[in-house]
Amino acid sequence: MTKGFEIIDLIVDVKHCLQAFVGVAQDLNAIVIAFRGTQERSIQNWIEDLFWKQLDLKYPGTPDAMVHHGFYSAYHNTTIRPGVLHAVKRAKNFFGDLDIMVTGHSMGGAMASFCALDLVVNYGTHNVQVMTFGQPRTGNAAFVSYFKKHVPNTIRVTHGHDIVPHLPPYYSYFPQKTYQHFPREVWLYNIGWGSLVYTVEKVCDGSGEDPTCSRSVSGNSITDHLEYFGIELQAETWDSCRIVLDHDMSSYSTTDLSGNIVLSRTPIASVLELNTQKRKGGISVL
Repeated sequence: MTKGFEIIDLIVDVKHCLQAFVGVAQDLNAIVIAFRGTQERSIQNWIEDLFWKQLDLKYPGTPDAMVHHGFYSAYHNTTIRPGVLHAVKRAKNFFGDLDIMVTGHSMGGAMASFCALDLVVNYGTHNVQVMTFGQPRTGNAAFVSYFKKHVPNTIRVTHGHDIVPHLPPYYSYFPQKTYQHFPREVWLYNIGWGSLVYTVEKVCDGSGEDPTCSRSVSGNSITDHLEYFGIELQAETWDSCRIVLDHDMSSYSTTDLSGNIVLSRTPIASVLELNTQKRKGGISVL
């Protein structure tokens, strides 16, 4: 967690097993939007399903851009989108026009990309940055071009032999018809032997499908998918999407008929003492 971070809203879509939160980070001087990764009864079944996802939905406003409806709907057609947009509006009203950092792991990375594009295209937000971890491909080449144009400050972090960034499959002999990643990838991989092993962070080319980065190895590891920068990202249990609230938290939450929950709090400006002057530049890879 970043220094001086204060959460504003936690949005839980119980029906679709989705979670996101919006907060403000002092050290980033930014609003942070984070989407939880895949929360399935069997992550292996979810990964196997990625092999067969088809480009079956035209992205609105672009004639040739295609995405998968499941990726698109997880953000656009659930309680996640209105909850996130409302929280961002509250944060901006309170703290000013801060940068926005959108992040997510796995399926949450795909949702983060749709959220960032939504903020830029539909709400005129120009200071949006994206950093995802182990996300799957989300659309075709036309969608990638559209995304690069509107959200250029984007980093996709991949790890070792993580299987998910290899899915849905990319077919180099059908580059315009197949799923494709947007740039820029940063590939984490280990070199060395025995006790002398350390991690390299390779900044890849601007194609999104650099053959010398994660595509240079087989994507066959769920273990690599569930750990980034030494942090385990898997849930303790895959059995439930419910959230249990303390009785004292009820005054901070709203619940709809489907059991979806939004937890909100009023941010305290004196705690953060943010400098709301906009910073120049995009994401830096250290």
